Amino acid sequence: MEHATWRRSRRSGGSGNCVEVARGGGGVLIRDSKRPDGPRLEVSREQWRELLGKIRAGGACSTS
Repeated sequence: MEHATWRRSRRSGGSGNCVEVARGGGGVLIRDSKRPDGPRLEVSREQWRELLGKIRAGGACSTS
């Protein structure tokens, strides 16, 4: 998706170690800010909401 509008958290600071996200297709695109031309992960909006919910609950690293 060439013309995606990528954004990152305001909390990410200036270290350059950021995850960027953009809306794309029917879901959300995720990439590494250090490699903007590198691989991208695409997840559905439902999967994105689930991931954010787990992160907020402190359970994003769970293997369940």
